[in-house]
Amino acid sequence: MLCGVVSTSFTSILPRNKQPYLSKSISCSLPGAVVETKATNVAEPLLLNAVRGLEVERPPVWLMRQAGRYMKSYQAICEKHPSFRERSENVDLVVEISLQPWKVFKPDGVILFSDILTPLSGMNIPFDIVKGKGPVIFDPVYSAGQVDQVREFIPEESVPYVGEALSILRKEVDNKAAVLGFVGAPFTLASYVVEGGSSKHFSKIKRLAFSEPKILHSLLQKFTTSMARYIQYQADNGAQAVQIFDSWATELSPVDFEQFSLPYLKQIIDTVKKSHPELPLILYASGSGGLLERIAATGVDVVSLDWTVDMADGRKRLGPNVAIQGNVDPGVLFGSKELISDRIYDTVKKAGRGKHILNLGHGIVVGTPEENVAHFFEVAKGVRY
Repeated sequence: MLCGVVSTSFTSILPRNKQPYLSKSISCSLPGAVVETKATNVAEPLLLNAVRGLEVERPPVWLMRQAGRYMKSYQAICEKHPSFRERSENVDLVVEISLQPWKVFKPDGVILFSDILTPLSGMNIPFDIVKGKGPVIFDPVYSAGQVDQVREFIPEESVPYVGEALSILRKEVDNKAAVLGFVGAPFTLASYVVEGGSSKHFSKIKRLAFSEPKILHSLLQKFTTSMARYIQYQADNGAQAVQIFDSWATELSPVDFEQFSLPYLKQIIDTVKKSHPELPLILYASGSGGLLERIAATGVDVVSLDWTVDMADGRKRLGPNVAIQGNVDPGVLFGSKELISDRIYDTVKKAGRGKHILNLGHGIVVGTPEENVAHFFEVAKGVRY
């Protein structure tokens, strides 16, 4: 992507880190591409207009893990309700936690407070999320017989609280922002289920992949069918966009990604697009720099980049038809307000005009100062193309 600032006219009476970005215009062009300007649909949230390539005055902004442990209001709820599963499976708590950052920062996306492992109980895979340890799968799956016992997911029966919470969030947010749902991708879910929880080397699932691939493919297919249905369920109950997290797919080599992740992601996206053609789907995989072209081949609407990819390079590699999300390093939020502002401006300039959702390249880190998050949103929402 070729991007350059064509005109700059900052107000000089404010400190540099407080200067508005309102009159800085960015010129971007893709080699061999014709950029079309489409009229904005004012009835839709900014995020949806941006993803669809409509004319917007600034990039929409939300942050991954934006309702979480860095917020004092969330910590207060944790003291009263120490179980993560209680917090994520109780309608009132899910709504309250989801709305905490909305009430304080007014992001352009309000994401459901949940977890990618939430469907597992409904698939006959007992699990818990233990404080200080993370996800624990009580009976890791590694044999054909165990895969046979995994049920396909019926969300309206197993997680009715998700649909209820999304419906309430849509009413509360009232199109002032997009309500976002999310699911885990098949390979990432399989990684947790086979490894028994989090892993450093992913040796168990790789052993299964390379010694008993048929067993893994059978498990991946069950997750694929189930997650497609879960996305449809979320959309039917109020989600206006859904992010797919394939956090661990980048542990695969490109050739193995093409076997164990890409076809299942593509199947999910194709299935959802048949029933919900207008639903934007976002795909995030941490450390995905080596797989960007393959990720785009899934047919996803938005590719979320982590901070290890230069935004301009990512835009060029993905091409004009794919929207991008990201990709400020979450660690920058520990820096000065001037640094935060500069990184926002740099990211927006490199992303170019339109089809960009400003975000972090990963979730907010625990201990991030809330005042810095507030500054991030203040500056981001002051950006103008």
